[in-house]
Amino acid sequence: MASLSTPANPFPPPVHRRPDSKPPTAWTRRKPNSRPATGSEQTNAPTVSDRAPSRIDASKLKERERKEAVNRKIGSQKAISIILRREATKAVIEKKGGPNNSKKLLPRTVLEALHERVTALRWESALKVFELLREQLWYRPNSGMYIKLIVMLGKCKQPEKAHSLFQAMIDEGCGVNHESYTALLSAYSRSGLFDKAFSLLEEMKNSLDCKPDVYTYSILIKSCVQVYAFDKVDSLLSDMASQGIKPSTITYNTLIDAYGKARKLVKLLILADQIKLPILGLTASTEFVCGIPPFLSPTLMWFAKMESTLVEMLREGQCEPDVWTMNSTIRAFGGSGQIETMEKCYDKFQRAGIQADIKTFNVLLDSYGKTGNYEKMSSVMEYMQKYHFSWTLVTYNIVIDAFGRAGDLKQVEFLFRLMQSERIKPNCVTLCSLVRAYGQAGRAEKITGVLHFIEDTDVTLDVIFFNCLVDAYGMMGCFAEMKGVLEMMERKHCKPDRITYRTMINAYTTAGMTSHAQELKDFMNNSVQKTSHQRHNHWQEVYRLGSNPAV
Repeated sequence: MASLSTPANPFPPPVHRRPDSKPPTAWTRRKPNSRPATGSEQTNAPTVSDRAPSRIDASKLKERERKEAVNRKIGSQKAISIILRREATKAVIEKKGGPNNSKKLLPRTVLEALHERVTALRWESALKVFELLREQLWYRPNSGMYIKLIVMLGKCKQPEKAHSLFQAMIDEGCGVNHESYTALLSAYSRSGLFDKAFSLLEEMKNSLDCKPDVYTYSILIKSCVQVYAFDKVDSLLSDMASQGIKPSTITYNTLIDAYGKARKLVKLLILADQIKLPILGLTASTEFVCGIPPFLSPTLMWFAKMESTLVEMLREGQCEPDVWTMNSTIRAFGGSGQIETMEKCYDKFQRAGIQADIKTFNVLLDSYGKTGNYEKMSSVMEYMQKYHFSWTLVTYNIVIDAFGRAGDLKQVEFLFRLMQSERIKPNCVTLCSLVRAYGQAGRAEKITGVLHFIEDTDVTLDVIFFNCLVDAYGMMGCFAEMKGVLEMMERKHCKPDRITYRTMINAYTTAGMTSHAQELKDFMNNSVQKTSHQRHNHWQEVYRLGSNPAV
């Protein structure tokens, strides 16, 4: 069983306390004189009557105490009134009853409830709170609030709801500017409605007061690269040039991150060499040094025109790389196993004065952990502890997964307890790592413990977690428990996908249970036929955008 080679204590201390000892004061108290005073000293010493202040009238003192008591009572009553009104407002928001007159709710409580739901992307609840907000007597239309809601709906893939809010904003007399148009454009592009997004872009270009800016184009470019529509990116970059809009660092970082995630390492090297990143010390010829096969280069010829346009724009720009650029670059190399190149890039960025942040160390830990470089991973952990980088949920998930892959269950459980003591709430990724580690070790009873832990929490489970659970039970030969996962998914309103069924089929086939495997195959084929038409339309749309997602 492998184990990580860690320093004496690479983990962050559970609690950071200040030292209990108080710093010494600049003065020392004089010791009392134990010698009795002489006669002359007693004569010159002040008497008690000399030291005492003037006597206060008893009636005035009593009146002061009475006023203080009255003020305390009034303050207490006001505090209770505010608390009751806040509770009543929350009751109305949560629809748990409350006062009949719901148009005089506390503004602060309603706005806090709306902000909380927008931040958590709970769009249905956020819209209900917003409707309640609009009913208040103190409500005044605000375009900034509408923009926040439209952006939230875009992230939740609700473009029609976003368009309705945009129209409501206009109907209420709010001023429409390029920010509101950009928010709606983002909602369309995030949902893949590029026809509407580009139509809205043309409308902005033809307007007088709502011209698109670099932020508008960067958002649209990001949505295009997420569906591998790089030809659309080419046209957007050309459009920016014709409008006199120069790309920003955010634009370039978006492209670098997209090419890196698509494993376009040759393109990433060409881009890095041209966009004023000599700090990397890399050129297009480095593809052979980095271990990239030469036969992969022709697959990138489709992007030649876009590259030439982008390189020309970058030569004219004044954009400087930042920590986001560094993180995207080292993630691209580290995620593909190019550890030596990743380290070289990291050193070059550091010498250029770009300081690493917690995300940088998370990328390094993840890259080292997945390639089995546990010693270097431990060095990163030690460095983080030395320079007081607090671990985040992502950090814990990465390290727990690495220890799980190494089979060190003791450290896995220690880290899980440590993150809870730090009040860091585990998420679905954490639970997947635990289940995977216990499955590899054949500890079915530990997986049962994880399921009991889930029952006592409000962690939202997704299909990926259930697939890990199916795989773990299949590896251990617990076929009854594996079949019970489907019932568990039905109770949690989570629909199995193809990976779920394929994992179960592989487990049954490996165990020689061919009848069970064939039964699942037939069921999966019937389910696939029902959705094949929808999937065919989806891929037709992707190919229509001009790119093959498999490349």
